[in-house]
Amino acid sequence: MFRKLLILIITAFVDMVGLLMVLPLMPYYARELGAGSLMVTVMVVSFTAAQLLSAPLWGRFSDRYGRRPALLVGLGAAAVAYVVFAYANSLWLLLLSRVIQGAGGGTVGVIQAYVADATEPQNRAKALGWLSAATNLGVALGPPIGSLALVGGRSGPGLLAAALCVINIVFAWKYLGESRDMEDARSSQRKPGASRAAILRVLSHAKEPAPRLIWIYAIAMGAFSAITAIMPLFLADRFGILEDRVWIFFTYIGMISVITRIGVLGWAVDKFGEGRLSRLGLVLLGAGLASFPFVHNYVLLAIGVALLPLGTAFTFPCVTSLLSRVIPSGERGLYLGVQQTYGGISRVIIPLWAGFAYDSLGHGVPFLTSAALVIGTLLLRLGVDDGRNQRTTTPLAAKPA
Repeated sequence: MFRKLLILIITAFVDMVGLLMVLPLMPYYARELGAGSLMVTVMVVSFTAAQLLSAPLWGRFSDRYGRRPALLVGLGAAAVAYVVFAYANSLWLLLLSRVIQGAGGGTVGVIQAYVADATEPQNRAKALGWLSAATNLGVALGPPIGSLALVGGRSGPGLLAAALCVINIVFAWKYLGESRDMEDARSSQRKPGASRAAILRVLSHAKEPAPRLIWIYAIAMGAFSAITAIMPLFLADRFGILEDRVWIFFTYIGMISVITRIGVLGWAVDKFGEGRLSRLGLVLLGAGLASFPFVHNYVLLAIGVALLPLGTAFTFPCVTSLLSRVIPSGERGLYLGVQQTYGGISRVIIPLWAGFAYDSLGHGVPFLTSAALVIGTLLLRLGVDDGRNQRTTTPLAAKPA
């Protein structure tokens, strides 16, 4: 089990390094090709839209054909996207690379399902925490590596990212086997449910544990993403911190996130359980968000900023682990893909609101509304336990057509 988990963590880490090598450079490449701000925004949205559309499809594919083929195909799509990015000499080619990148990025739910399959229920939150720690480390290392790759010319970062992706494919092909849960599910006669039915079920059966957990994840993720999007504006307006120093705060967040997921999360899950720990995470995240309008010195700012990675480290791995408990193993990839879809939608809607509110309603409004959304999700936790003996989501394939 540990060997397979380690292979998955390495695969996810390398994948994230490759993505973050090219992602920060995209706006500059677009400007060189004559794009205005609107077109740059279209490219950002195209990545998110492709990821939203592909996430449940990847989950469905993985439930039917296996986690390993889905992951390998997704990594292959990413490698193609990086090559297109490297040689894009027009806006439509750059846009195409973004769409392919987003579609390949829909395998996040597949990797989470793979980890859930490869670990015992009582260890899933820890394992998912280690996975998120690895991806956070990839986020921190990818941009500087991409900048260094520019010594090879404009195509250098894309080609290096593609090379890393190919190495990742070979590594996963050689060392990563299919999960045992997936083999058991495929040996049964039941077919996994459809992506559209699962997406609609989150709306139509919102009182069930699985939809509740998906809503908690989506709302909290959207609120956190909104604040990270406007944080540079806030730091510039309140403290005069510009682009030459803003990286300090994002590195600060990233390091706390990695340390918490590796060194604290496992102990905290054993002591408090996933249900209580996720609620504690929501409280910490909400408190951190609500504190920003009231901080006027660096000490209070450091405390408020630190609450964000602490809150997310306790919330998201536990919520995802709880979700994996309350759904059948044959539909685990499907529902974790649906979770990514709803999370992606919230990462579009809530940040748009935050940007509007920051300029039109006051600098503190987006922080307070995001905090209210996060704290409000505590109401959705009512009736959802740690999931150890709970599985109330009826398999979609068991329903009449």
